[in-house]
Amino acid sequence: MKILLAVLLLMLAASGTGVVLTRTPLRQVLALSVNGAVLALLFMALQAPDVAFAEIVVGAAAVPLLFLVVLASIRMDRSPRAPDRL
Repeated sequence: MKILLAVLLLMLAASGTGVVLTRTPLRQVLALSVNGAVLALLFMALQAPDVAFAEIVVGAAAVPLLFLVVLASIRMDRSPRAPDRL
């Protein structure tokens, strides 16, 4: 059990570092989702299935989905427009 926890903690540290060091917003969202999934695995290993389920729903699905919606709306706002002629 200690080896499993050590491996999951290392994976969590690596995924968290990936979230911080990634520069592209889309990749940051994907890394955040992976981080939530690894955190849910850690909660399952610690025998907290209710917290793991909540982390899957919120941390690995809902929050990244909201970030993707915001990124899509920002990209739509930045579409090239024709210059106004006066």
